[in-house]
Amino acid sequence: MDATELRAWRRAQRSALAVARTALPGAERERASAAIEAHLEAFFAGRRDGVVGVYWPIRDEFDVRPFVATLRARGVTPALPVVVGKDRPLEFRAWMEDEALVAGGFGLAYPASGAGLHPDALVIPLLGFDRDGCRLGYGAGYYDRTLAAMQPKPLLVGVGFECGRLATIYPQPYDVPMDAIVTEAGVARSAR
Repeated sequence: MDATELRAWRRAQRSALAVARTALPGAERERASAAIEAHLEAFFAGRRDGVVGVYWPIRDEFDVRPFVATLRARGVTPALPVVVGKDRPLEFRAWMEDEALVAGGFGLAYPASGAGLHPDALVIPLLGFDRDGCRLGYGAGYYDRTLAAMQPKPLLVGVGFECGRLATIYPQPYDVPMDAIVTEAGVARSAR
């Protein structure tokens, strides 16, 4: 598949995956979300992370906010991504409990101020994913740029619904595989 065909294929997949995720019936979404949260809690239970980067849920993504309460109860500092400029890596800022957040682009909320942090682990939303742990996001490349720039590399945990599973995303050199993918079906470690 050449670059033009790949872009068209990914665009079509993003659209189909977004429709499939939105179409999840309410009761099924609730059951799947409860299972994802339980899998995340079990996965992180034995870890000693000081800072975990999370995300503000948009577009029918899994709502990670209840899991954030679990992280806080364990003494972990959750951090939200901030878009600091077009074509630049994301910055992560501590998300303090009861802190007023600012509305940003794409429907995201984030802390208005604070020093940039380097998370020990990142919980990253995904639209699609494959068995190699590669994720398909919305196509803006923010996480690709961020993951390429982060040293040392944090633990990468992609989170989404099983309806996003693909045989392959046709990974490119800039696609950084997740260390684990968490869905309602469980935790899958990257095959890479």
